[in-house]
Formats: sequence, structure tokens, C-alpha cells
Amino acid sequence: MTGRVLRIAVEAGQSVAEGDLLLVLEAMKMENEIRASHAGKVAQVAVEAGQRVQQGGLLVVVETQG
Repeated sequence: MTGRVLRIAVEAGQSVAEGDLLLVLEAMKMENEIRASHAGKVAQVAVEAGQRVQQGGLLVVVETQG
């Protein structure tokens, strides 16, 4: 969704579980929590707090461990 990054909850190298909060986006005056779709390690955080993002843009890369 198109919006603005309010807060980033993870950093590169951090392990996350399925459902963990990755970041919060503001879109249409609503806060939307973006959560991990699977467990793994954060390989890249491609955005910064305050940045405007477009629908389909890269936000966070989580690599599956194992």
C-alpha cells in the first residue's frame, strides 16, 4: 500500500518469528502493522522512518533459515 513509514521494529541480522512486527506504515490516516510472513533472519531493511513508499515497493527482506 502507498504510505509513509512511521516506525521500523527490526534491524538487519535480527531473527524474527512468523507474525513478528517488522514496521508500521501510515496509509489513509490509519496505522498498518506489517508483520513477518515467515520465520527467518532480516537480511535487509530497505526503508527508513519517515520515508514515503509506493505499493509493491521493497520494505524488508526476511531470509528463511535452515
